[in-house]
Amino acid sequence: MIALLACIVLVLIGLYAVVTKRNVMKIVIGFSLMEYAVNLFFALVGFKRGALPPIITNVNMARNFVDPVPQALVLTAIVIGLATTALMLALAMRIYEKYKTFDITEIKRLKG
Repeated sequence: MIALLACIVLVLIGLYAVVTKRNVMKIVIGFSLMEYAVNLFFALVGFKRGALPPIITNVNMARNFVDPVPQALVLTAIVIGLATTALMLALAMRIYEKYKTFDITEIKRLKG
């Protein structure tokens, strides 16, 4: 329950950063926070207290296993998230090289 609340809080903090901040780097951090919250939520979906890892060593074992699909999805999402974060940071650095600022309103003013 507390972990699900942490997911909601992380999503809200990330959404707040994306919607209200005018600094490109803070917006990238907001997107990353939302991504981490979704990954945490997916990991929590497959969690069962007292369950065994999904590796069969003995056929007569109990069938109380953790679901491996959310774990695989989270691992894939981490790799994709790393790539998108790297792309956002590269774009932010190119914007800084061109306009010498991370402020969106200043970039709009300089562009026009």
